[in-house]
Amino acid sequence: MRVAVETLGCRVNIYDSEAMMELFKRDGFEVVEFGDKADVYVINTCTVTNRGDKKSRQHIHRAKRQNPDAVVAVVGCYSQVNKDEVASIEGVDIVLGSRNKSEIVFYVNKAIAERKQVVHVSENIMLGARFEDLSIKGYEGKTRAFMKIQDGCNRFCSYCIIPYARGGVSSKEKDKVIEEVRLLASEGFKEIILSGIHIASYGQDFREAYGLIDLLEEIDGIDGIERVRIGSVEPMFFRGEAMERVLGLRKLCPHFHLSLQSGSEATLKRMNRRYTPEEYLDVVLKLRDRLPGASITTDVIVGFPQETDEEFKETMEFLGKVKLDKIHTFKYSERKGTPAARMTGKVDPKTKDERSSLIMDLSDKLEEKHVSGIVGNRVKVLFEEGKDGVYYGYTPEYIRVRTESQEDLEGLIRSVLITGSVKDTAFGELEDE
Repeated sequence: MRVAVETLGCRVNIYDSEAMMELFKRDGFEVVEFGDKADVYVINTCTVTNRGDKKSRQHIHRAKRQNPDAVVAVVGCYSQVNKDEVASIEGVDIVLGSRNKSEIVFYVNKAIAERKQVVHVSENIMLGARFEDLSIKGYEGKTRAFMKIQDGCNRFCSYCIIPYARGGVSSKEKDKVIEEVRLLASEGFKEIILSGIHIASYGQDFREAYGLIDLLEEIDGIDGIERVRIGSVEPMFFRGEAMERVLGLRKLCPHFHLSLQSGSEATLKRMNRRYTPEEYLDVVLKLRDRLPGASITTDVIVGFPQETDEEFKETMEFLGKVKLDKIHTFKYSERKGTPAARMTGKVDPKTKDERSSLIMDLSDKLEEKHVSGIVGNRVKVLFEEGKDGVYYGYTPEYIRVRTESQEDLEGLIRSVLITGSVKDTAFGELEDE
């Protein structure tokens, strides 16, 4: 039988989808593209925004158009928080939540055998939530490997549906993480990316005192892996002892995505973010002082309830002062069930659009300056793809680099002399080894 999987949302979802595809392969299914005719379609959903819900519904309808007789399974965050709504969509045969993905093959076979709808969503994933270990065993043809080491969140930012969709903090056992890293090293991977919903919370659910910095130190000693990246991380992770211990890591890439969300202290308080702009700036300045050349990127939400022109001005002034290397901007999307959804003072769509455009323009300028700043430098590039003698890869700071070579560079780390740049891409000449 043929199965197709469509993924919406974050890197954690991408990891989960790849793991589900591997489970299907082990059961004898043939994995095909979502646009192909399949016997089973799986939509791994996102519910961070209203747009995510809409796109999930569109993919459900698309699957049924492609094969009216196919089994359609909807899994993930959208089905976790709106299982009844998802179950009522015409054509949906299976509804699983965000912590049931490892059971996908069982429930697909059950739905096929019994010819009736299956809805299996854990009712309370906040209490005693376990880490669902969807480890990938058969990585194919990739230079970087994503590893999901943590799930869930206990922070409850006022705008965010994720704690309700993915449950409380749960962490992958440290021994299993280390085992997987060693496996990846043996298969020739040079770089791993540690991902999670709130990765700074890694280990908080362990009985012993063991956290993200402890894990990073253990991975740092594993031969074969040359680069380690961490996904979006809580800014306050880098305060105190963790900052000093990070400096001792040889393999941690100096590229940190520290979510800001707003440069206004009043807005941050309404968001229930647990830092001030000044504390955020202090972390950035210390990182830059201790790790010169480090790349720091961020997220900013515009149009949060009651965000005044003055508060947005504070955000723009703060961004001008902190001078990050790239800014991902999001227009606030109301999520039913969150505290922010009950707030007064909604910001109109036109104002959101205007504020978003201003930040995107600033981001483009900052990124172009960041990339052009390495012109004339020799940098180490891990090459990921190439065609007709043109190869692309990334520096440790996650700057995209283009070069030409008759040698097959895919999967190799090579030195490149940067001779120029255009927007978000640097280019240069491969140096002799």
